[in-house]
Amino acid sequence: MIGLADIERARARIASILETTPCRMSPAFSEQLGMRAFFKYETLQLTGSFKVRGAYNKISSLSRSEAERGVITASAGNHAQGVAFSACQAGVPSTIVMPRTTPLIKIENTRRLGGRVVLAGEVFDEACEEARRLEAEKGLVFVHPFDDEQVIAGQGTIGLEILEQVPEVEVIVVPVGGGGLISGIVAAVKAKKPSVRIYGVQTEAAPAMAESFRAGRAVTCQASRSVADGIAVKGPGDLTFEYIRRYVDDVVTVSEDAIRAAVIRLLETGKTVVEGAAAAAFAAVAGRQIPELAQRSVVMVLSGANIDLALLARIIDRSLVESHRLVRFRTRVPDRPGGLAELLQVIAQHGGNVLRIQHDRVFMYAGFWQAQIDVTLETRNEEHIEELHQALLTEGYEVEWPNLFAGPPAA
Repeated sequence: MIGLADIERARARIASILETTPCRMSPAFSEQLGMRAFFKYETLQLTGSFKVRGAYNKISSLSRSEAERGVITASAGNHAQGVAFSACQAGVPSTIVMPRTTPLIKIENTRRLGGRVVLAGEVFDEACEEARRLEAEKGLVFVHPFDDEQVIAGQGTIGLEILEQVPEVEVIVVPVGGGGLISGIVAAVKAKKPSVRIYGVQTEAAPAMAESFRAGRAVTCQASRSVADGIAVKGPGDLTFEYIRRYVDDVVTVSEDAIRAAVIRLLETGKTVVEGAAAAAFAAVAGRQIPELAQRSVVMVLSGANIDLALLARIIDRSLVESHRLVRFRTRVPDRPGGLAELLQVIAQHGGNVLRIQHDRVFMYAGFWQAQIDVTLETRNEEHIEELHQALLTEGYEVEWPNLFAGPPAA
């Protein structure tokens, strides 16, 4: 297992390429959560994720013969970009095997950084199987995303930075997939300040490390599709599980809904764009999944910012519906000139902002001289929705609210 000296050497090795990322306290979240809440912004790292630390440390440590053979890896995206960038810097050819479900932004960024991308499988573990096959077939050097001592040492540099930036730190919360990030951090932090409590966080969609921690041995679990794609793996690494078993205080899980909500809170209140994996740490803290954090100095590692814009848009829209700021209703209007205008006038008078309208005369359940109208509105809150509902009823409209999350309260 690596020691503090290995991590210090990794820090010296990557210093010429990578900058120290900030670790700042959030006054807003500190007040809301009742603690001194700090965030380690690996979102600002060169490739938008912490992964470049371990990748660069590994690739820059290769022998000349290994470098000439070229490297290969499997990744859901962030490690891929780290390897592609690091290999390009070192003049080493790289092949990256990525799951077919990887967000487009991560695929395109990996190619832009110089990596040759191969798409295989639906989740990381299936992509890893293909990468291992190509490794053997072509004689390439495999750069593991997490289960590698040089990779772990590179990630451990984050722990050294946290201790220097927040010397009073008492708790560190880290998202966990295969475990390379938390293994490096715990190796560094426990060596220098053993009193710091370190917690890992996984999504319930892929809880292998949490299950392994409970069982005291490595176990595999089915990994479902997750908004936290960067930590959706079926099982822990052999190396990383040993670090976690020995030194991590606990590994907890959070729901997919909690992760989506965390992405929105970090965006809206924290003014920070994060991917789902990065939001997991905050989700656990905000959801009180970790005990005894009141009034403590807590650092949450925001591991990456490479979220697909289409996914982010879906998360935002779903959040707006859940918070009653986006609503859809269905009604019918007379099929005559001015019928739709009269409905829109009622909506306008009560402050509803129309986003979309679907006007249907054929494929609907209504009278022959009627048109069915589906309206999507921006609203202020639940009370505003009820105000609109009552106004529509008063004007004689029959209203249906076919919404999953929002609608007027029962009369």
